[in-house]
Amino acid sequence: MTATRKETLANVRRILVKVGSAVLTGEDGLDLTVIEQLVGDIATLKERGYQVVLVSSGAIASGKHRLGIEGKLKSIPQKQAAAAVGQGRLMRVYSNAFGKHGLFVGQVLLTMSDITDRKRFLNIRNTLFTLLEWGVITVINENDTVAVDEIKFGDNDHLAAMMANICEAHLVINLTSTDGLYDRNPSEGKKAKLIPLVTECTEEIETCATEEGTSVGTGGMKSKVLAAKKVTAFGIPYVIAPGRRLGVLQEIMDGKETGTLFLPMAEHLNSRKYWIAFTLRSRGRIVIDAGAKTAIVEEGKSLLPSGVTAVEGEFELGDPVTCVDGEGNQLAKGLVNYSSEEVRKIMGLKTGKIEQVLGRKDYDEVIHRDNLAVMVKAPAKEKPAN
Repeated sequence: MTATRKETLANVRRILVKVGSAVLTGEDGLDLTVIEQLVGDIATLKERGYQVVLVSSGAIASGKHRLGIEGKLKSIPQKQAAAAVGQGRLMRVYSNAFGKHGLFVGQVLLTMSDITDRKRFLNIRNTLFTLLEWGVITVINENDTVAVDEIKFGDNDHLAAMMANICEAHLVINLTSTDGLYDRNPSEGKKAKLIPLVTECTEEIETCATEEGTSVGTGGMKSKVLAAKKVTAFGIPYVIAPGRRLGVLQEIMDGKETGTLFLPMAEHLNSRKYWIAFTLRSRGRIVIDAGAKTAIVEEGKSLLPSGVTAVEGEFELGDPVTCVDGEGNQLAKGLVNYSSEEVRKIMGLKTGKIEQVLGRKDYDEVIHRDNLAVMVKAPAKEKPAN
């Protein structure tokens, strides 16, 4: 397995490190010893020639401690207020710690709406590339003080998965409070075994993970595995590792069997299709027949009106829409060329009938293949008999 790790990480130059609240916080709020340890580890990576982007939790936990609040916060305004108090302190701690190594830090606070808009997505990417060029350690967090349900990422595992695409990372390391992914919840018994290597994020792997978060964090192991599924779909390896272990980042980059390594998918999405699949929120669903499913999943073709059997929800031209089969299984997500009302009128028809029904034909396709991200693996083709 060590050989597999070394081979997988051999060409890594840009690393996105995500660290959760359970790692960064202690009884006295932020655990300064752990933060100094993490910063020293990142500084050593920089000395070795790696570029590092940091997605960091901890603002809400820091604010809670400063305000003397115990237990989970009960409302979004409380979380936003705690983040407003804690974010400044979190950045000051990072700035001081990195400053001891001669490194500067930059802060980027985001909401979902910042990266669902394609122009803002590209602007964020250009800013990150400039900071990397300058050698600055970028610290990214959700902008908790203004985020509401409609524009929240959900947790920083999800945010990190999206940022891997934006900054074109070669590796994502998720530092957490456990040693990695176990075959069962280790808190429920002593028979749980660490899974050192995951070649594919199957349903079996997903069932190994639990959803429980902590009093200072929102994402459990389930969230981390789902993030791994997204990141590996973009062709990036993903590691879940113990964030409090001294020198953990060095161990990983030296190819040691630390934590759980998720191998990247051999056939993966490009940046734009990854953005469509995992960043945009679907506005509706289009049900397709077996022929359309084969054309999209196995042959990489566009979705034509003839393959549509039903339309669910209301959407407009250019909106992201999920394609499902007759059983409701999610197959792909894409940007539609027609509104839901128009698709209902032309579904099941040949493309030559579009103009006759709508009075115009702007496109032959309901979703063009360039704007269609397939989210399932094509079935393996049977080998011809000898």
